[in-house]
Amino acid sequence: MQLTYVVHIGILHDMSIFKEKHRRPSSYGSLKSDSDEEKGRDQESSVVPVVLLTSTGLMEMGLQMIRSESPETLDTLTSKQTKPFGAVIIDTRSELGDLGEEEDDDMVEGFFTHSPEPQEPVESEAPVQPEENSQPDRLHPEQDLPHIFKSIQAVLSGLTTKDLFSFKMCLLNSKKDKTLQQATDGDILDFVDKMLEVFGQDNSLLYTINTLQNIKKETEAEELRNRCKRALIRFHLKQQLILKHRVIREGVPRPGKQNYLNTVYVAPQISAQGCGGVDPSHELRAHLPLPFQVTGVNAFVDLNNLFRLKKRNGQAVRTVVTTGIPGIGMTVSVGKFCLDWAELCANKDLQFIIALSFHHLWALRNSNPHNMSFLEMIHYYHPECNDMNYLEVEDCRLLIIIDSFDGYLAPLDWENAPVIKDSCTPAHLDVLIVNLIRGTLLPGGCVWILGRRAAVSQIPSQFLDVVTEIQGFSDQSKDEYLIKRFSDAELATKIVAHYKRLPTLKILAGQPIVCWMMATVFEVCFQSHGYGVHPPRLTPFYVNILIFQTNHSLEFYKPENNKVWSNEIKLKLIKMGRLAFHMLQRNSYIFSEEDVMECGLNLIEVTVFSGLCTELPTASSRGRRNFCYVHLTFQEFMAALYVFTMFRSESKNVLDSEWLHMPNIFISKPDQTRSVASLLLRAVELTLRAPLGHYDMFLRFLCGLLSPDCHDQQLGGFLFPNDAAKVSGLDEAQQLLQQTVTTAQQNNTDRVENLKECLREMTQLHK
Repeated sequence: MQLTYVVHIGILHDMSIFKEKHRRPSSYGSLKSDSDEEKGRDQESSVVPVVLLTSTGLMEMGLQMIRSESPETLDTLTSKQTKPFGAVIIDTRSELGDLGEEEDDDMVEGFFTHSPEPQEPVESEAPVQPEENSQPDRLHPEQDLPHIFKSIQAVLSGLTTKDLFSFKMCLLNSKKDKTLQQATDGDILDFVDKMLEVFGQDNSLLYTINTLQNIKKETEAEELRNRCKRALIRFHLKQQLILKHRVIREGVPRPGKQNYLNTVYVAPQISAQGCGGVDPSHELRAHLPLPFQVTGVNAFVDLNNLFRLKKRNGQAVRTVVTTGIPGIGMTVSVGKFCLDWAELCANKDLQFIIALSFHHLWALRNSNPHNMSFLEMIHYYHPECNDMNYLEVEDCRLLIIIDSFDGYLAPLDWENAPVIKDSCTPAHLDVLIVNLIRGTLLPGGCVWILGRRAAVSQIPSQFLDVVTEIQGFSDQSKDEYLIKRFSDAELATKIVAHYKRLPTLKILAGQPIVCWMMATVFEVCFQSHGYGVHPPRLTPFYVNILIFQTNHSLEFYKPENNKVWSNEIKLKLIKMGRLAFHMLQRNSYIFSEEDVMECGLNLIEVTVFSGLCTELPTASSRGRRNFCYVHLTFQEFMAALYVFTMFRSESKNVLDSEWLHMPNIFISKPDQTRSVASLLLRAVELTLRAPLGHYDMFLRFLCGLLSPDCHDQQLGGFLFPNDAAKVSGLDEAQQLLQQTVTTAQQNNTDRVENLKECLREMTQLHK
């Protein structure tokens, strides 16, 4: 390691200060023992302090700082000094250079070079004012490096010479992959300084405690554990979060296909002005009958700055709610937030982040009917967080993240739940959750709640400081995500160009789950010879999303079903299709609670559990609740799915009449009394009679579902039995559609392009 120090020129004539044996300065700043501090006060009047020279000052003097940067050394505020006028450099550097973990033992010869102790840093009287929404760069004093250094030094200083030697040897023997050459040379500060540099801050603390226990110094180990309790708990929480979120689990996990979150993560747009999260763009309709709002650019907030937001009165926010449509990336955003904190990239001022899940809390509620305190609840999920009795201390800044609010299925009594102000007071889990969100429990801590809007809208607005909304990828982010996922740049370029050939797919790619699905599907498809000549088909993607969301709902909300589509699940999807078809007939994309009940559906099942619908924000808390599908085209797809299912399962052509009796879709009827051509003819007539865009996407999806690739291969075993009768008459329907396209071309109608897409959806073999 190269060390260079600056001494005031006035002390060069008096070298008596070097007659004693001096310690090399700590690479972590001035970290003296207590005895050194007392001695320093007596000599303060006679010794001119040594001052480190800043790089700026060196350049002004034509001199160069010759200190190597160790990757393990943290640059704390205690090491930043300014030079006095007229200072010169005394070079005490060794010839080591940087110290790596795997260097030869002889490379560290002469490491413990001794030199005068640097001056204590001068505290600035004027506090530094951080910029608005800036990230703090300082840890809590009890979690920062100087405190850990002094704590380890103080405990080791109390050991006898024999015990200290045993400690050093035991530490070195247990960590054979590391090296602490000349560990017996120098004093305690030298040893601790070197240990921190080699092992790092957190590992040095853990190794010290474990080694003390190994040499039977339990009292000293417990003393160090108590001195650095906050740092230890923070370390364990960081390790848990890194282990949980380092690898991203997108969609359906595939062995050997996991990606590191930091490698593929692309930040979604997060708005502080929620508009429902539904993209109002539509391929064929320019003016939609929707009260959707478009978020302004200035309303977006960075993920790591959510708790830098201010309330209207200028105070920092405490309780933040984040919503979004299913598949928009809420859980991934939580993972990125936690990982950035654990890796000291952001929000360093948060001493602790305690990540929970309402889904897990619901399981705990059902398995443990007894009351428990909030601390006991935390300890249940984080055993290392035992005796966190300082959570309510004023200087303890913590964040509690609870994801998937829709996973807690019990109604919460916001008005009558008893007030709990102590984290040690036992209560029912419902009561603890209510008081945490109210702010009566842990009022000094921050709370981040995530969930689907139809669920979190049940929380009274007076308990929330800000409601944010994840609105998915921007156009640039879609491409960035797809490029990051593939090491093969040529394949990534092909996929990006391929999905843009379909305007609707390009719109839908704003949802991260759709981007993941495109990457997964196209990666396989491009392995086929000749794939990519034609644009991709649209309907298979919507079928995939339907299957994925339904399976996810069964896995998350009803794990006992083991992803088996029961008759109840199938009937629910058909009823949702019927609702979509009725709304399409009305030329409306918004439905109410009454509309849901008319179709015999449960509101929560539709708006929360299905993963296909979402709630729109209302102007006031007493306003009528409105809902819609996660994208406008999903309503058109579900309407087409309903019409096709009625035809295949019940031999009913609902386009022939207004009779919409629900089918018994579970009785096989191989002898169909109506032809596919008849069904398609009615759909074409309905489309051509209506204004452009009203039924055109519906017709495209219906033609796509008529393809055996969709209704037989994809939906077989899910919505339809594997042994269901084949759909006959597809050749006749194809000829009918081809004639319709030819006629439209001759008449120069505005339907030609969509009719061509309908024909391609029905006949193209590749996705």
